[in-house]
Amino acid sequence: MFGMEKKPKEPFAFDLEEELLKNPATAKALQKEIETRIIDLKNLLRQGAETEDFDEYGVLLHGYSALKKVLKKVLEKK
Repeated sequence: MFGMEKKPKEPFAFDLEEELLKNPATAKALQKEIETRIIDLKNLLRQGAETEDFDEYGVLLHGYSALKKVLKKVLEKK
């Protein structure tokens, strides 16, 4: 009433999300690259890296896994 009603807002979209939805080929290439890096990191961890490197590789692995989940959700949103 009198300008107090709420106007519907568009859902917020990140820049990466918009870019991936516009160009699905880029999204597929990014997924493939992430998957290869995850495999490489897992192989490095299995080989037994030094303790300093081991921790860094573990952090990277968690980051790539999270990015993979986000990409999956963004691409399913189409």
